[in-house]
Parts: sequence; structure tokens; C-alpha cells
Amino acid sequence: MNDTLGRRERALLGAIAAALLVALVWLRGGLHSTAPLEQLARQSLELPVALADGRPTIVEFYADWCEACRAMAPAMAELEQQQKGRLDVVLLNVDNPRWQPEIDRYDVNGIPQLELFNGDGQPVGRSIGARNAAQLTAIGAALVAEQPLPQLPGVGQTSLRSGANPATMATPRAHG
Repeated sequence: MNDTLGRRERALLGAIAAALLVALVWLRGGLHSTAPLEQLARQSLELPVALADGRPTIVEFYADWCEACRAMAPAMAELEQQQKGRLDVVLLNVDNPRWQPEIDRYDVNGIPQLELFNGDGQPVGRSIGARNAAQLTAIGAALVAEQPLPQLPGVGQTSLRSGANPATMATPRAHG
């Protein structure tokens, strides 16, 4: 009888473990994640390729744990589809040490941060903070049409801040 009870308990524990595994995979977007942020990051061009291909480019500095980045991802994916072949979208994860030179070069101190480039690969502006679909569409359309960037809070021309001391600035990882 004890052996039967042990088998039942093992079977029950196995079924619970399987159910938890299925739930975890489902919550994380399946085996091949279709979550917009992960999908965009996977299909993203390499930055040097994007800046040299003659198309305007939006570079998003993001993190997997960033709720604002995740919330913005569907709109960014929609923009990428709307402007396919006319605009490049590149995602760089601030938690990946590979991108530290870019994080430093573009003075990333919060996420999401968008760096905006013209078709010649020259910086033309920056957007700080989350954007909705309409704002991203306006930014993308301006870049593609080579028009001035839309007047939105947190969007402006790229410029170096005078007197900024990188040693005392917050890092992207300091924001949650």
C-alpha cells in the first residue's frame, strides 16, 4: 500500500510540475517568443549595417526588465512594419556589455531612449521616455521624409550637454 501511495504522489507531483512548465512557457510567450520586444531585438540589424544602408534609423536602448520598453514594443513593431524598407529599427540592450561603447557614446542615462539618424547615418535627434504609436509614427515619418522632428516632450536635436560629468551621471541600469 505504501508503494502505491508513493507512486500516486510521484505521479501527482509530475503532473503538477508539467502543468507549471506549460504555464511558464505560455506566460513567457511560448517556446519561440512572439513578444514584440524580443521579436524586434532578434530581427534587429547590426548598428553599423543600419547606419550605412542609406535609410534613416531609430536605435532604441532598452532592457528586458523595462516595463516602459515592453509597453512601447508593439507600437515600435508596428512602425517597423509600416516603414519596412524605408526605415531601420535597431534595438540595443543596455544590460549587454557588448553595447557599452554605444551607451557611452550616446549618453544613455535612462530607458527607453531613442537615437534618431538620417539616411546618411548622421544623428539628427533623440527621444527620451516611452512613446505611443502616434508619436512613433510621427517620428518615423519625419525621418523618412527628411523633415524636422515633431514637437514632442522629450524629443529634440542631438547635442552634447555642456558640463556633464559622466562619472556622476546615473546609468541606464539605475532606472526601473
